[in-house]
Amino acid sequence: MSTKILSVGGSIVAPEMPDVDFIRRFVEMARTYLSAHSGDRLILVVGGGGPARIYQKAFADVAGATGDTDAADWIGIMATRLNAQLVKACFGAMCKEPVVTDPTAATAFTGSVLVAAGWKPGFSTDNDAVLLAERFGADTVVNLSNIEKVYTDDPRKNPDARPLDTISWADFRAMVGDEWQPGKNCPFDPVASKKAAALGLTVICAGGKNIENTRAILEGGAYIGTTIR
Repeated sequence: MSTKILSVGGSIVAPEMPDVDFIRRFVEMARTYLSAHSGDRLILVVGGGGPARIYQKAFADVAGATGDTDAADWIGIMATRLNAQLVKACFGAMCKEPVVTDPTAATAFTGSVLVAAGWKPGFSTDNDAVLLAERFGADTVVNLSNIEKVYTDDPRKNPDARPLDTISWADFRAMVGDEWQPGKNCPFDPVASKKAAALGLTVICAGGKNIENTRAILEGGAYIGTTIR
């Protein structure tokens, strides 16, 4: 039996509103995988996506520069919980526990799928995924987002940025820094990266829209993505 962690970015679950086609195909893939691998379990940590950004922007527009960072974080967290509740409901009886909102307190896992959401200010869902990997003995976190690979720099700003197949934790952390900011856009957040490196976890960053690629990762086959270890 193995437990696999998938951090499913809100940008692919709900880029603006729920992507029904993606959610349907993702749930079908997960069901098929679990049916073929009796005893395996999946932990899905769901991000906030478009709803988080929209509501955080609304708060920033109203509050301006005086806006409370914790308040902005809580707004994003609530978006992750709404998205996670939707994903949990789509798995039906396969997901028996309530949506996990505190990864340090998660103990029960009686189904084959466990769904988690944001925890508290100062932490992203990437960090929640790492904490759940530690708690349930997983050695790898698969980070699914709207980018296929980690680049040496932001390719939207630097035409010389190169995609990477592998990168060390030391080099990756030098790229992303050490501080978390609500809504910060990076392949894997800095706080989570520090914890993952300390635990010796492997993180695979891949494009979540490619359902067959995600299945290949779960199966241990060849895949498109960046491995951080």
